[in-house]
Amino acid sequence: MEKLIRIGIDTSKSVFQVHGVDAAEEAVLKKKLRRREFVAFMARLEPSVIALEACGGSHYWARGLSALGHTAKLIAPQHVKPYVPRGKNDTADAAGLCEALSRPSMRFVPVKSPDEQAALMLVGVRHRLIGNRTQLTNTIRSYAAEFGLVAAKGLGKIEPLLERVLADQTVPSLARALFESLGREYAGLQKELKEVDAKLMAWHRQNECSRRLAEVPSLGPIGASMLTMKTPDPKAFRSGRYFAAWIGLTAKDHSSGGKLKLGAITRAGDPALRAVLVSGATAVIRQAMSGKGKPSPWLQALLKRKPPKLAAVALANKTARIARKLMATGEHYDPTRILQTAAQPA
Repeated sequence: MEKLIRIGIDTSKSVFQVHGVDAAEEAVLKKKLRRREFVAFMARLEPSVIALEACGGSHYWARGLSALGHTAKLIAPQHVKPYVPRGKNDTADAAGLCEALSRPSMRFVPVKSPDEQAALMLVGVRHRLIGNRTQLTNTIRSYAAEFGLVAAKGLGKIEPLLERVLADQTVPSLARALFESLGREYAGLQKELKEVDAKLMAWHRQNECSRRLAEVPSLGPIGASMLTMKTPDPKAFRSGRYFAAWIGLTAKDHSSGGKLKLGAITRAGDPALRAVLVSGATAVIRQAMSGKGKPSPWLQALLKRKPPKLAAVALANKTARIARKLMATGEHYDPTRILQTAAQPA
């Protein structure tokens, strides 16, 4: 076999498709491997540069291939798709990965360590529990409404609603027993969420970068922790704008023929990270509109000419840029910089 200069590997749970090219860009390796054969086969190959599609298990395999002496690089799926010319199968995907790896402008996903993956798992479990709680509270409200019992919005109204249902003798005994079961499920979810939140807060207190990010007005411990966990490498972004674009907080560009036309935000990147930034910005704007807090002159001027929802997205974009700066430089948030900037003449 000729010396391989690049290898693309399409991974799955049990089947691995390997595609390698030599210095003449000729495909000299096309092999389908089972999971039990994969590690032994890759250990026999000379060290090479390997491309994997970034997915759930790719970080594990990238670490394993690096331990064998290879250089593993992860590529986002959307950056591989243009190099798969027709159809979709394991062979075409592996060849597309190998081709994408050769592009000098290709961007790669940093390989995560087991500890980083565990931290992200904590955020994922919390997100799932919140979704389950929302689904359960909606179920309780809808069933209670069938018996003429309604409650105002808010999680704090669920337990009083359950107490009213259980105390109402006009509700059939079968329904009251089922409401009691739903109440136990709700209490269990609340307990699990408190435990997960405690673990997340412990992680936040132990991480120096997360503590610095929490100093930003629209970032709390949860937002700061998620930014720290989900940002691969802040120095990999050329500027704060590239970081905000990576999260999906920049406008879509539909320009053509020299005519500039910007639309809504792209919504690219991680939706949970984008949502926590917008939620934090919304909280700051709500305080500013009610006369509480100390909003910056920039935000005050923005709220005078833009609706609150649009201002929240703009503030989330600005927060993302500030966060990238703090993560890349190791500095602490300085609120006086905004006042100094606002005082400078245009």
